Amino acid sequence: MKRNPDIRIKTPEELILLREAGSILAQIFVSLKSSVKAGKSTAEIDLLVEELIKRNDVLPAFKGYRGFPNCSCISVNEQVVHGIPGKHLLKDGDIVSVDIGIVYKGFYSDMAVTFGVGVLDSSAQKLLDVTKQALLKGIAEAFPGNYLGDISSAIQKYVESRSFSIVRDFVGHGIGRQLHEDPEIPNYGSPKTGPLLRSGMVFAIEPMVNMGKPGTKTLKDGWTVVTVDAKPSAHFEHTVAITDSGPVILTD
Repeated sequence: MKRNPDIRIKTPEELILLREAGSILAQIFVSLKSSVKAGKSTAEIDLLVEELIKRNDVLPAFKGYRGFPNCSCISVNEQVVHGIPGKHLLKDGDIVSVDIGIVYKGFYSDMAVTFGVGVLDSSAQKLLDVTKQALLKGIAEAFPGNYLGDISSAIQKYVESRSFSIVRDFVGHGIGRQLHEDPEIPNYGSPKTGPLLRSGMVFAIEPMVNMGKPGTKTLKDGWTVVTVDAKPSAHFEHTVAITDSGPVILTD
């Protein structure tokens, strides 16, 4: 198996900056959490995201990226990813995925969390719990000497064992000096396949999990992705560095 030299290995100095970027982004999510509540519009949440980004003296990674109009992607209920913030008012029982990217001293960090609004029903809460745990299962495989397929397989195996489905149309990615770098990181696959993992690789690992069928479609706005069966979807993401001693969650 070749060592895939196209996947960039970060230097120790770059990893320090990526760690700082991840720490800032994690703190932005801590500050944001209490504002994701009933009665708030997704546009209001995005305005707060923009304010927090400015307050931390970093840049938004998403605003203007391929024409995306906002600082965050906010996807509600059956929306999977890339939801455009707007007038929609949140209500109790909604699940809300907030995806934010920032740029710090030329380095990118990417993170997503799915929040529950008020009290969730048991099926929605299980969806969130399983998706979050699936992310951790994937991260646990990010050791030097493993393969990319080990991450993908661990995520898929856990999700499907809990009777949910993995979105196959969208994947995770490498990250560093660019928002999206090689390799793509599917949330499904076979162990011991794909690129060999090496210390210094940095990945955005992001399972997207549907309550119903795995299929998705994109709305007429060209961005918002929804489930084909209108059932809820959840999304969790961390930026993760592979080190000699194992995976390090940078957005933590």
